Amino acid sequence: MTKTMLLAASALIAVPAMAAPAETGGPTMSAADSAATRTMFETIINIPTVLGRTKVPEMANYLASEFRKAGFAEADIRVLPYDTTNADGTQKDKTAALMVRWPAAGKATKAPIMLLGHMDVVEAKREDSTTDPFVLTERDGYYYGRGTIDMKAGITGIARALIQLKAAGFKPKRDIVVFFTGDEETNGIGAEKGATEWRALMGNPELGLNADGGGIGFTPDDKPMAATMQTAEKTFAGYTFTVTNRGGHSSKPRKDNAIYELAHALERLEAYRFTPMQNDTTRAYFSERAKSASPALAEAIGRWLKNPDDGAAADAIEADESETGLTRTRCVATRLFGGHADNALPQLATAMVNCRIFPGIDPNAIQAELQQIAGPGVKVTRNDDYVASLASPLRPDVTAAFTKAVRTLHPGMPITPEMSTGASDARPFRVAGIPVYGAGGEWVRVPVDLRAHGKDERLPVKSLDDNVKHWTIMVQEMAGK
Repeated sequence: MTKTMLLAASALIAVPAMAAPAETGGPTMSAADSAATRTMFETIINIPTVLGRTKVPEMANYLASEFRKAGFAEADIRVLPYDTTNADGTQKDKTAALMVRWPAAGKATKAPIMLLGHMDVVEAKREDSTTDPFVLTERDGYYYGRGTIDMKAGITGIARALIQLKAAGFKPKRDIVVFFTGDEETNGIGAEKGATEWRALMGNPELGLNADGGGIGFTPDDKPMAATMQTAEKTFAGYTFTVTNRGGHSSKPRKDNAIYELAHALERLEAYRFTPMQNDTTRAYFSERAKSASPALAEAIGRWLKNPDDGAAADAIEADESETGLTRTRCVATRLFGGHADNALPQLATAMVNCRIFPGIDPNAIQAELQQIAGPGVKVTRNDDYVASLASPLRPDVTAAFTKAVRTLHPGMPITPEMSTGASDARPFRVAGIPVYGAGGEWVRVPVDLRAHGKDERLPVKSLDDNVKHWTIMVQEMAGK
C-alpha cells in the first residue's frame, strides 16, 4: 500500500463509541527536538529505499544508531537482514528490518505492544516531479520527497516520539517493540517473518499500532474533515485467466479463438457483483457516513444496513467513488497478453486479475468463484499464496488512545474506523492472531495532498512535528498505564 487514507470531504464522521476525552493540550517540543526531527526526516528521505538499490539496510542502520545515541541498549537493537525473492525463487533485492525493544520499567503489567512501519518506498523518477524525489525539499509550507507520506513521516514520528520520551524519563509499564520492515511495497516478506519466526524476539506482542494506516484530513482551506483509524483491510490476491487453443492460420479464422474466449470471460467478470458483506468496522463507518451523505446515498446506505443482502443498495453505494470497494470483494482485470504472430490465430491468451477480498474470505473460495464466472474454457490459477486478512476488534483502549491523541492536537476532529481497500504489513500479524490498528497521526489537506506513490509527494511542514506529538500521546496512553 500503502499509506491508505480514505479521507473524502463528506465521507468520514465521528463514531459515537469514540467519545472525546477532556482537551488537555498537546505535548511540547523544544526547538532542538524539532530540529532533530527534521534532520532524521531529511536523512531518511534522502536514502532511496526502493527495490533494486539495496538501500534499506543503510536506513535501518542509521535509525539503529539514533536509538543507540538516545540510550537504548545495544542488546535491544537488531538490524535483521533478509532477501526479497520472486515467486520462482530468483533474488530481487537484499533488504532488512529494524527491531528495537524498550523493556518495561520493572515488572510488565501487560504484554508488549508493537509499533509497526515500513522503510521501503515506491520508485520515483526525477523527470516526473518538480523536485528531486530523493532530496527533501521544503517549499511553500510543505516537505517534498518520496516517502514524505508513505511512510517515512510515520517512521520519524514513532522513532522521535520514543527518543524524546526516553530523554524525558518516561517509564513504560509494558515492553514497547519497534518493528520496521524493508519490503512492504513489494513482497511483504519482512512482515511475514515478523509474524512468525521473529515473533518470539518481540516477546509475542498483544497488539500492534501501525503508522502505515489511518490519518487525519483537513480541507484545502484548513477546515477539519476527519481522522481514521484502520481496523481492517482487504486481502490482496492475484489470479491468472488462461485460454489455450490449437491456433492456425489467420486466413482461416474459427469461432474457437483464444483471445475472443478470454475477452468474453472478462466481460462476464466486469458485469459480475460479488455478494455484499458487512463487519463491525464497515457497519460503524456506514452508520455515520449516512449522516453526511447526499439524500440518495444516505437512502441506499440505510437500505443496505437494514438488509445486508440488498445487492442493489450496495451497488448504489459503490457507485460513489469514495465508497468503491467498501461493500464487498472486488476483482478487476489489470493486464492482458495474447497471440504470438500477426498472421496466426492465437494459441495462448492470458489476463491478470487483481482482487481485493473482503476480510475473512478465503482467496481459494474466490478462485473457485472466478472459475465459475470465466467458464470451462478458461483456466483460473492463483498468483500468490496469501491467506485471508482478518479484521481487528474495535478495542476500547486503542480507540480511546487514538481519540485522545487526535482530539488533543485537533479538538473536535471527527473520528471513524476504516477498512482499507489496499494492503499493508498488518495483514500477516492479524492472520497470526495479533490485532493491528492503523493509527497514524500525520494530517494532510484533502484531496490536494493525497499523492502517495505519485508526482510531488508532499507533507505539510507542521504535520511532521504534530505526528511526533501524536505518537508521544499514543505511547503514553498504551504503555504508561
